[in-house]
Amino acid sequence: MASFIVEGGVPLSGEIIPAGNKNEALPVLAASLLPSSPVTLYNIPHIGDINQMIQLLQGVGARVASSPDKGLTIDTTGVGDAEPDQLTCARIRASFLLAGPLLARRGHIVLPRPGGDRIGRRRLDTHVLALKALGADITTDGSYHLTAPRGLNGAEIFLDEASVMATENAIMAAVAASGESIIYNAACEPHVQGLCRFLTNMGAEIDGIGSNVLSIRGAAELHGCSHRVMSDHIEIGSFIGLAAVTGGSIVIRNVEPENLRMIRMVFRKLGIQIEMDDTTLTVPENQQPEVYCDLGGAIPRIDDATWPGFPADLTSIALVTATQASGTVVIHEKMFESRLFFVDSLVSMGAKIVLCDPHRAVVVGPTPLYGCELSSPDIRAGMALLIAALSAKGRSVIHNIRQIDRGYQDIDGRLRKLGARIDRVLV
Repeated sequence: MASFIVEGGVPLSGEIIPAGNKNEALPVLAASLLPSSPVTLYNIPHIGDINQMIQLLQGVGARVASSPDKGLTIDTTGVGDAEPDQLTCARIRASFLLAGPLLARRGHIVLPRPGGDRIGRRRLDTHVLALKALGADITTDGSYHLTAPRGLNGAEIFLDEASVMATENAIMAAVAASGESIIYNAACEPHVQGLCRFLTNMGAEIDGIGSNVLSIRGAAELHGCSHRVMSDHIEIGSFIGLAAVTGGSIVIRNVEPENLRMIRMVFRKLGIQIEMDDTTLTVPENQQPEVYCDLGGAIPRIDDATWPGFPADLTSIALVTATQASGTVVIHEKMFESRLFFVDSLVSMGAKIVLCDPHRAVVVGPTPLYGCELSSPDIRAGMALLIAALSAKGRSVIHNIRQIDRGYQDIDGRLRKLGARIDRVLV
């Protein structure tokens, strides 16, 4: 097992280009099963979850190869009746994204309960209800057996929650179903929009992209195309927090400003100054973060929400940033009941945090952090602990870093270019 050894307390400075959006790349890879000819994808991040998804595609007969122009070409003409590898499916949450496209393509799929971060209950009910509305039959015996004996047919679908992955599964099934579908209460995060743009490039007809009501005219003849995955706004938010707590100046290039409005607003609430110039974002050095109180001097709250609210995946990063800001703030994680359980590690480093319940933490800052032995519980908490270690005085050891590798491309190599003292070791 690999671990990071980090010598903290050094301001990190320099330029960095964010990797491709993980949460767009995963459904786009799944959707590559739909067309009759190859697709070429660009800006796919080199991370653990992507590698697992590629293995799943290859396991059902797809050919995946690097193209000469640094793209990834996927040819699915060889896809047959083989079911996805059950052990690989059980390792990543995104394996369930194969349900929609394989149902549409061949009418059957068997999937186990998916893996992924253990951050609380993560329902599959919304996926099942959406696919049933389109004509799927589903039985369970520990695994999910999905069939479409009469084919998929367009339907009105009202999602019982604005689930990102359930929306993506419904979209991928609907574009191949007969007739028109309308999806109400659809998730509209940037990565959902990216999937929709990829499908329209293949010939799908989707109206309402970016809204929570999608109209889809199904049964279009889908063809191969090229598609570039957008930059990862979660990674960009992580780098903003990293610059703020280490006191350095980081320039982030190739960003999509329209995906950063709420992220920038929340960091401003923590007193972080951010400069934008077209597609370049700069966090100036030597900041003295200070929490901005609400009107009347009330303690402010940072909470996550569905898009365009603050992304749940950045809650952990905001919490670590708050430990270095002067003032008191409430962090309210509304979506997952186990995401905040990593704060005991921050407390052991010297942070002043009161975990009120599984969803709320009160952070009082600034507090100096000190090196500690840590373990990464999930992708985002792992990155938050790495940021804390880089700002802390002394040496930290972070175990279980495969969790960080699942979501952040070559993170130690990229951080070293910013001046971080970090080594990857086998223990």
